[in-house]
Amino acid sequence: MSGVWVFEDGMVRRADSEAPGAAVARPSKVLVHVPSGEVVTSYDVLERRLRELGWERYLNDPCLIQFHQRSTVHLISVPRDFARLKLVHMHDVVVKTRNVFQVRDAT
Repeated sequence: MSGVWVFEDGMVRRADSEAPGAAVARPSKVLVHVPSGEVVTSYDVLERRLRELGWERYLNDPCLIQFHQRSTVHLISVPRDFARLKLVHMHDVVVKTRNVFQVRDAT
């Protein structure tokens, strides 16, 4: 299995971000709103920028936040917890909002 493993007191465990005492890894990639250069640091920022483009919240799912545009069949789904936003979710936003968002290396 891949991941980070920690050896303590003769025991081995996988170091996940949810494990107590585990260090939170800094993201290697960030989602950037290109016209403003703003890094998306929360769902408030993402939702504000998507609303500017005509995206609306779609259904109330306990695990996901979803956005859709009335003029398309596209649906953007992201985990409800922003800390669980992964590269695949960022690329989903980029593909469905061409030339508006980019995924960049975190600096």
